[in-house]
Amino acid sequence: MHGQHLSKAQVDALAAPHAESVKAVESWLAHHGVFPESVSLREAWIVVPVTVAQAEAMLDTTYAVFFHPESASSVLRTMSYSLPAELDAHIDVMAPTTHFGTVRSMKRDKFEAVGDVGNGLDVGALNCETNVTVSCLRDMYKTKDYVPAAADNVLGVVGYLDQWANYVDLKNFMGAFRPDKAQVSFDTVLVHGGANDQSQPGDEANLDVQYTVGISAPTKNVYYSTGGPAPEFKPDTLSPTNTNEPYLDWLEFILAQDTIPQTITTSYGDHEQTVPYDYAVRVCTEFAKLGARGSTVLFVSGDFGVGGSDATECLTNDGSDKTVFQPIFLASCPYVTAVGGTTGVVERAASFSSGGFSNYFSTPKYQAQATVEYVSALGDTYKGLYNRTGRGFPDIAAQAEHFLIVLNGTVGSVGGMSASSPTAAAVISLLNDYLLSIGRAQLGFLNPLIYKNAWAFNDITNGKNLGCGTDGFSATAGWDPVTGLGTPDFKRLQALVNGVL
Repeated sequence: MHGQHLSKAQVDALAAPHAESVKAVESWLAHHGVFPESVSLREAWIVVPVTVAQAEAMLDTTYAVFFHPESASSVLRTMSYSLPAELDAHIDVMAPTTHFGTVRSMKRDKFEAVGDVGNGLDVGALNCETNVTVSCLRDMYKTKDYVPAAADNVLGVVGYLDQWANYVDLKNFMGAFRPDKAQVSFDTVLVHGGANDQSQPGDEANLDVQYTVGISAPTKNVYYSTGGPAPEFKPDTLSPTNTNEPYLDWLEFILAQDTIPQTITTSYGDHEQTVPYDYAVRVCTEFAKLGARGSTVLFVSGDFGVGGSDATECLTNDGSDKTVFQPIFLASCPYVTAVGGTTGVVERAASFSSGGFSNYFSTPKYQAQATVEYVSALGDTYKGLYNRTGRGFPDIAAQAEHFLIVLNGTVGSVGGMSASSPTAAAVISLLNDYLLSIGRAQLGFLNPLIYKNAWAFNDITNGKNLGCGTDGFSATAGWDPVTGLGTPDFKRLQALVNGVL
């Protein structure tokens, strides 16, 4: 039920490992000379300090130092490992083992300068068709007349890949594009070795923060600069090097906090098949905990259409080299709200908006009717290229092209799903603000509510998400795997929560 959220203690109690599992793991550790006094139990996780030699003996493997030339970083990892069969039912994920890599953002277009802040840039003359600004989005999604009032509402932005959001650039951005809130800034929280180098602003981080702050101001915004290694990786043709994300590091941090943001957005993802199934399931379950605690979690759907720009980027990585559509993780997790992309003042689907059906997660009950209707209408089209019974994504959409940001004092244009998720998150954050300001609970996990009330979104019926040598899926009336249920209409969403929650 919306508004009936659990506390940290309640979630921890529900997710705590079974006593039999704790006993089995502790027995195995003791067999290898690791005893309870040296072990740290963190909710469903056990942290065990051991030497490399101990780890090799425990996991029947050999560790080595691996060098990643693109990031000039080295990590201690192994190519394979094994556990006693009797532990199979008790352990989901082991790390660090075969976990490699860096991360992939969903900022499709490179930064292209269009002018300097305070040097003759005529903001009023900009056209929303070719230059998207905060004003364009506030008009389009009908948030312009809303004044945030809840003191305890927080919007969280999760960052990876040494992407640092810059305070001065935000100040210049707000001065140019949201002068009525020019002094509003954001906080930075460092997670698992994350940094905050203000001398090297990141275009991804600036895009995220400038539009979450720009739309939601004066709502408190927090940027989580997250370091650490990425999960285990299995290469495919579009992702030959590891670009997965260190989600577990951030999740361990945020779930340990007594209070968490009511809305959270992340602009990273990758082909689902590059993420091991057990890891994906474990991470997806952890995100479900955030929803249970009252946070609305949004993820980009991806920049790859139905899988990649041509068929060679859509090959399976199981050795069969079949061409199939490639779903994106974490958008494919049924416990997050996946955000696709649109373009144009009269909105149509962005051709690169990732969407489709998961090969890991089955169709959740809340969207079963919507996905069945779309799949039935497809008939035999693309038969064998996608999983007809998988979790469909995205759930909703927002603008994704021609966003103006400030980077190192220069105004420029960028685009990609990294624009759509922060935009949608800012609108949802304002909706949470509205609920909190009238003494009601925030939304929490959003999807069951919106699939029952698609009328609160602007249905997008034009455009396709090209890829894999095909025209991809088509945007149609109702839900579709290109733009989901459509783009948010804040006033309709207000009416929805007034009438339902």
